[in-house]
Amino acid sequence: MISRFVLPGLLVMVALAGCRGAESDAPPIHINPNMDWQEKFDPQERNDFFADGRAMRPPVPGTVARGFLRDDTAFHFGRDASGEYSTANPVSITDELMARGQERYEIFCAVCHGSAGDGNGIIMTGNYGYVPAPTYHSEALRAVPDGYLFEVIGNGVRSMPGYAQQIPVADRWAITAYIRALQRSQYAEGTGMASTSLPSAGASSAK
Repeated sequence: MISRFVLPGLLVMVALAGCRGAESDAPPIHINPNMDWQEKFDPQERNDFFADGRAMRPPVPGTVARGFLRDDTAFHFGRDASGEYSTANPVSITDELMARGQERYEIFCAVCHGSAGDGNGIIMTGNYGYVPAPTYHSEALRAVPDGYLFEVIGNGVRSMPGYAQQIPVADRWAITAYIRALQRSQYAEGTGMASTSLPSAGASSAK
């Protein structure tokens, strides 16, 4: 009875002793060689299987990365289905949104356009040689639709660079809402802020 258990144990010990790192010129045993020698292509390598010879295949036409389907044109592009600028901010105007807009405005916009939106930011008043930034309180910029302001923030206009890489879509709308607040702050009537103090947005661009 003892030998039935001792012999297998000795065989296991002998097998383990043979795996102690001894060097050998014999090739290793490949139980499943497909896992070791599978066909593959390195990046930018040629593959004659395809007519264009490229191993790296482009996405299927119409492919959209998860989370990047921009089907809401008003939110993502500031334009309606016909391609015209959106006349109203597509996001809900809340205290949190305005606070976020003010914070982002002070970081990215105030250096040129000024904290009051009058175009007297430190870059403009410091004799750095920049083209003067326009004031938001001109008749032209008070009349543009919200979609125009949103687009300019992202893509820039004339000598102003675009900030699409630095400012996400939602923050662009928050800044747009804050710019409107700055405009209303300069055109309030008396002690209140009459709803007619700010002209309706109707123009498509400002010169």
